[in-house]
Amino acid sequence: MTGLSRTSADLDPRRRRILYRCWHRGIREMDLVLGSFAESEIGRLGEAELDEFEAIMGEDDHDLHAWITGAQTLPEHRKTPLFARVAAYNPDFDPVTKASLEARLGHKI
Repeated sequence: MTGLSRTSADLDPRRRRILYRCWHRGIREMDLVLGSFAESEIGRLGEAELDEFEAIMGEDDHDLHAWITGAQTLPEHRKTPLFARVAAYNPDFDPVTKASLEARLGHKI
């Protein structure tokens, strides 16, 4: 298991690597934003979107956080539909408990 609810077992190596990197950033806030987005969207992103997503992930965590929260103006090169989707994504910040995981998975763990 790579993130909170999605396994990477069904993903190709590139998507596995991206999903792992999203959950292992430099600051926890970006883990939650990028990791949650990736858990939800990684299987649906096309090759060009994966290229762009990897470029987004290559940005400094503090810059990404500032752009997403609006603390800094978003630079022109990041004014893209994919970045807008990442910034607009509302991760599930509910506490993870055994009961919540069992509910998500549909079985006892």
